[in-house]
Amino acid sequence: MNQTVTMAVGDDGIALVTIDVEGRPMNVLTPAFHAEMSEVVQRIGSDAAIRGAVITSAKTDFMAGADLKWILEVASSVRSPDDAWRFAWPLNELFRKLETCGKPCVAAINGTALGGGLELALACHHRVAADHPATRLGLPEVLVGLLPGAGGTQRLSRMIGVRDALQLIVEGSHLTVAEAAAKKIVDRVVPAAQLIDAAKDYIRNGGKATNPWDEKGFKVPGGAGGMHPGAVQTFMGGTALVSKRTLHNYPAPMAILSAVYEGTQVPIDTGLRIESRYLSTLLLNPVARNMIRTLFVNKGAAEKGAGRPAGVPKSEVKTLGVLGAGMMGAGIACLSARAGMTVKLLDATLEKAQAGKAMSEALVAKDVERGKATPAQAAAQLARIQPTTDYANLKECDFVVEAVFEDRGIKADVTRKTAAVVGTHTVFASNTSTLPITGLAQAWSRPADFIGVHFFSPVDKMPLVEIINGQETSPATLARALDYVTRLKKTPIVVNDGRGFYTTRVFGTFTNEGMTLLAEGVKPALIENAAKFAGMAVGPLAVLDEVSLELAWHVIGQAQRDLGSAFQAPSGWPVVRKMVEELKRPGKHHGQGFYDYPADAKKHLWAGLAEHFPPRAEQPELADVQTRLLYIQALETARCVEEGVLTNPIDADLGAILGWGFPAWTGGTLSFIDTVGIANFVATCERLAQTCGPRFQPSAALKARAEKGQTFYR
Repeated sequence: MNQTVTMAVGDDGIALVTIDVEGRPMNVLTPAFHAEMSEVVQRIGSDAAIRGAVITSAKTDFMAGADLKWILEVASSVRSPDDAWRFAWPLNELFRKLETCGKPCVAAINGTALGGGLELALACHHRVAADHPATRLGLPEVLVGLLPGAGGTQRLSRMIGVRDALQLIVEGSHLTVAEAAAKKIVDRVVPAAQLIDAAKDYIRNGGKATNPWDEKGFKVPGGAGGMHPGAVQTFMGGTALVSKRTLHNYPAPMAILSAVYEGTQVPIDTGLRIESRYLSTLLLNPVARNMIRTLFVNKGAAEKGAGRPAGVPKSEVKTLGVLGAGMMGAGIACLSARAGMTVKLLDATLEKAQAGKAMSEALVAKDVERGKATPAQAAAQLARIQPTTDYANLKECDFVVEAVFEDRGIKADVTRKTAAVVGTHTVFASNTSTLPITGLAQAWSRPADFIGVHFFSPVDKMPLVEIINGQETSPATLARALDYVTRLKKTPIVVNDGRGFYTTRVFGTFTNEGMTLLAEGVKPALIENAAKFAGMAVGPLAVLDEVSLELAWHVIGQAQRDLGSAFQAPSGWPVVRKMVEELKRPGKHHGQGFYDYPADAKKHLWAGLAEHFPPRAEQPELADVQTRLLYIQALETARCVEEGVLTNPIDADLGAILGWGFPAWTGGTLSFIDTVGIANFVATCERLAQTCGPRFQPSAALKARAEKGQTFYR
């Protein structure tokens, strides 16, 4: 019995085809959809009683793209061009059969149509959309490392012209119904109640059963091909822009340009095969697999509570305490109030607490300006933030987040003062980026209810929250922390205790390697550009300026005091000391670090670096610098796995990309190891250990994993 596509033929001979993928909130392309839609298309074309068809959805939205879990399975299993083609071509072939079935077919777009959903609509001969402000139409496949592979690159280019089509496809942009109608992607917009009848009107009124590109004399709007001046300009400019934006780390945008360039010079049938060929190449490339797995499948699972302990009832924070009204505390307070919580924002003086609320006022004002909140909603959100200096006001809090200065003594003081007034139901969470949670929990009367909740700055923009289990943290406390974070619509990862936990610890290897390269005489511009060309958001020297060299100096100094004789100074420690203690250039906040920050010009690398860190005569190759910067991060992540700080690769990869900006094309630090091959990775690390130092030496456990060919993902 059909579960996905149903068809009912009315007395007027018009078939109403309704898509309703079972068990899904939104229709997606699946093998079941393909099989059932194939039967429907065959019947539309062969049944003389059917004069045309209207295709719509039984759900709120029309249809999204392919089921990403299915795509991930395919991308993880294809081994040859033939394997990839067997997946890439059939859907293209199906929609072409629909388009050429000889009967007029109309898409009744009742809600959002993205990816394959929009491609289905484009294969129809007419498109009617319900007038709804929330509806979005687009081809966002590039965002998962793919291209629209069901005719999107070919039909949209022939419909609205190469230039406009490329702007939408390469960017993965979404359009409103009005915008889609203005671009002639949608032919008619009607009230929702009139949608099906309006779609049937096209058939009743003798609408064509062909698309323009199947008619004699058709020409692509605006021109196509290497001899057309407008098209040449589009592709020359487009290639340059794509190269600049992707730095050739992401193959999908260039594949889209190639598919459109080649496909629009030939008949549509050939163009569709060209499109499928390029889709095949992307399926064979690990970038799509890496991005889909980490940024969509695993990210979505984490946000739905995949790491939440089983058997613990759901919880909801009603009153939140935030200790410290600085930039971090104020951001946490604002976000929590937006989620509906009453927030007690506490600081040493009322002026500081009120200043923290003022930061929230500025953020909320931006929400109103951008249309994300009404003035009434903004006022209600701000009213939920209550500045205070009195710990007694924390009495009713069921969850407290401490966000004071990164000093063990200060944190212990506010923790004890909080413990003295709150009830036994309260969870205490420390927003620390480096200090071990188990040690901080000693100041709390119930260590089982103590946990680390590490937000990233700026809180309102950074999507990740690192949740850290102390040695005595209970599963119930972990569950409550996850419930709190997911309510904020953040992506949580769960790690175990250790100095620097996971994200700060591994991120520190990136900045340390940058400083080590500088100390070795590598030119700072080469270091920074190597990082950016590898796909890092910013170079290690620039990011150190942002987070503050002074902070790095403080953290390393704290580790030295804590560890005593066991302390091993990182290779970049002499650079930190020189910049902070001798040169008095502690970072951007002070106006000078590795970079200068003139008031009337863009920042630039400090010219004095050459004097204090003289460049050597022979500079390394760009690829060699990139290797050091990427491999040291991946190696440290593997060490975190071996030490039990990380318990699964999903948290590792999400943390790497969302936490400190490890290149998304890799899928994360552990996906990176799997992608280059663990044996190759270990061999490269051993070579680097000989030439650069023991920090690159792979462990015996990692070598054993390499000998067994044991990847981090199955």
